[in-house]
Amino acid sequence: MIANDAPTIAASPGRHTDQRACPICADPNPIPWLAAPDRFNGRRTEYQLLRCRACAVVWLQDPPSKSEMGSHYGSDYDRAIADASQSPEHWVPRRDQLSRLKSGGAVLDLGCGSGAFLSTLKGSSWKLYGIEMSEEAAREARKRCGAEVFVGDVLDAHFPAGSFDAITCFNVFEHVYEPKEVLAKVAEWLKPGGVFYTLMPNIDSAGARIFRSYWYALELPRHLYHFSPATLSALARSSGLKEIYVRAHRELYFESSFYYLVDDLLGRIGLTRPPLAQARPLSFPVKVLRKLFRLTLLPVITAAASLAGDGETISAVFTKDDAQGPVSGQQARGDSGARHDTHG
Repeated sequence: MIANDAPTIAASPGRHTDQRACPICADPNPIPWLAAPDRFNGRRTEYQLLRCRACAVVWLQDPPSKSEMGSHYGSDYDRAIADASQSPEHWVPRRDQLSRLKSGGAVLDLGCGSGAFLSTLKGSSWKLYGIEMSEEAAREARKRCGAEVFVGDVLDAHFPAGSFDAITCFNVFEHVYEPKEVLAKVAEWLKPGGVFYTLMPNIDSAGARIFRSYWYALELPRHLYHFSPATLSALARSSGLKEIYVRAHRELYFESSFYYLVDDLLGRIGLTRPPLAQARPLSFPVKVLRKLFRLTLLPVITAAASLAGDGETISAVFTKDDAQGPVSGQQARGDSGARHDTHG
């Protein structure tokens, strides 16, 4: 659980024309926090992150427009996402946690992709819905699990108020342009006692503090907002949601972050190699060495990282307050610590 002195966010600050004003609480004096390029694609353009002095949220200043953002994803990114998330085992801990929170009903998955998570609920007591930007992925989701999928932006979807027993959002919330408005929609669409279950990177984690601009989960410019447990909880409260739990789970992304760091060092001495987006498949000897590293040194490094901060993935559950609702803190404590996607 987060500390009781979490930042407070104004209830309805509205939209702001000042690009430097905090888009969450409208504080006019953010701190220039960090500048970094798109290391995944090996591009040189630097992006500036700002941090609010008042509510502590971090956001990307002057992000690409919605019409431009597609060029920052592409086939390499899509392949990496598919490689990381198509295995059913990847989704089992999240399915099990949702089942602890709710036994069934209508569930909406924000950013459902090709329906990998929703397919784990197929044939159970759930009625499946999704929202997805890609028409191709939405068609696959419908075919895969029979879900009803809206294609487009979350804020353009028109579900009736009180439609869902559960809404999920796994490594998608950091991509949205208007997180406050999206959470307001979540609160509107949930039934009383319904739950919102979400995962996202933790900007106050040990990994972020150790690797700084090389931290893999920055994902600039695709990640538009970066939250800590405290800032996420405060934002949810301001949207009318009640916290069940907010936790940080350890996940250093050490190998990918270290790849970025080595890339930069090689570049300074005139050597280049393909960016991570185009990295060649590992040879068998290298795979063996990686396995040995993961079994020996990585656990030691991960344990030592606890001295630098919290875990790298936020796992959180909120509810639409209902005094008679079926969700309890004891049920929520069954969380198994689902891991972050390879990309988010």
